Amino acid sequence: MLIAREAKPRAWYFIGMSVNFSSPHEAVLQLGLREGMRVGDFGAGSGHYSRAAAAAVGHSGKVYAVDVQEDLLKHIKLNTHERHERVIETVWGDIEKLGGSHLRDASLDAAILTNTLFQVEHRTVLLEELKRVLKHGAKLLVVDWAGSYGGMGPTPDRVVSERIAEELFINGGFHKVKSFRSGPHHYGIIFTAPQ
Repeated sequence: MLIAREAKPRAWYFIGMSVNFSSPHEAVLQLGLREGMRVGDFGAGSGHYSRAAAAAVGHSGKVYAVDVQEDLLKHIKLNTHERHERVIETVWGDIEKLGGSHLRDASLDAAILTNTLFQVEHRTVLLEELKRVLKHGAKLLVVDWAGSYGGMGPTPDRVVSERIAEELFINGGFHKVKSFRSGPHHYGIIFTAPQ
């Protein structure tokens, strides 16, 4: 299960976002989202990327903030500006189970997976779930920690390097579009879902 085993869920995440380690808005711009699109934020955490995506898809779009931790989903609801309340829908789900996101097949124009990959135990199942919910050719944004930074982010043994992430998704049938730096401590990669 994603993060459920940790006593202090994502404490590093709140710290990291407050000192601007990565910019959700700038990373989400890489997806080229448009008004009316449907986006899944897998492992949504405190919702920074969900809110950035909501601003891009507008009132006619939808962002599904999926996380296994109910307290984080409550945090998203409490901290979502009223203009995005109808756009962001929180979903309690396990992204490491096929069907665990509770989203329909081929229902998403894009997906976001940020600061999550290093926590995932069942990566091949996660890839299958992403492929299930993404439309053919839909975009996937992956942002994760480039290293371990003295107590911020994952421990060194949990870091998933950019090279390993790239291999994982390409071997899973995704096509790499581009890589980019997402702040001083993170890498970003855009993929498209299999055709």
